[in-house]
Amino acid sequence: MSIHSTSPVVVGVDVGGLRKGFHAVALQASKVLDKLVTRDAVAVVDWCRTVNAFVVGIDAPCKWSLTGRRRPCERELAGLGISAFATPSWTIGQVHPFYGWMLNGAELFRQLAPHYLLYEGRTPARDRVCFETFPHAIGCALAGETLSAKSKRIDRIRVLHESGIPTCFLENIDEVDAALCALTAFYFLAGTFKAYGDETEGHIVVPSVPMSPHWPRKTIRLRRKPPPVLIVKRRMVGPSNSSKPRIHRRR
Repeated sequence: MSIHSTSPVVVGVDVGGLRKGFHAVALQASKVLDKLVTRDAVAVVDWCRTVNAFVVGIDAPCKWSLTGRRRPCERELAGLGISAFATPSWTIGQVHPFYGWMLNGAELFRQLAPHYLLYEGRTPARDRVCFETFPHAIGCALAGETLSAKSKRIDRIRVLHESGIPTCFLENIDEVDAALCALTAFYFLAGTFKAYGDETEGHIVVPSVPMSPHWPRKTIRLRRKPPPVLIVKRRMVGPSNSSKPRIHRRR
């Protein structure tokens, strides 16, 4: 699919701690339009607005646990054999070093709030939206089986490849995960998604496929060899200059 000026731009963001920061990928049609690496949540928001993103999918909790235990969305995914880090209460998240990436994610959602509505179970008709998602759940949903986390790089690259998203511009697993989040934003726009959780403690949005309590919970690895993958270091490679996405690195 070629890029058209009328095609919506979607963004996916992989969230790390204070040192790692954010990796973001913008997709338009089936092309990688642009990328961003930064430690600044405000820079992510400014960039989303610059590329005119309509939907933003974020790999981080959009809300804290009210009980200190797993949120409903995390329990529902666990029922399908998909494990995720349990989101703590805000009090615990503030003091435990491990949850630094969740604090980073919470700050990103806070900065996005004036410009992008948080999805809370109802899809706005015309407003720009952001939502929480989870790359492992995305990969499992699109593959139709519970994938092994040990082979996540190979499996997630294959999922993107089979979805028509070029992977040669994605330098590392963080950008692969960001692209999966952006791909889920396309499913969100099409209305073909499943939202796990509730409004109180947040939803996790995943592409809609036959995921049910009867879905096989056995961990399965894809048996086919992955497609050839070109890992690009800092310099983008493409068929022509016009198809090269820009790289933004801010610290």
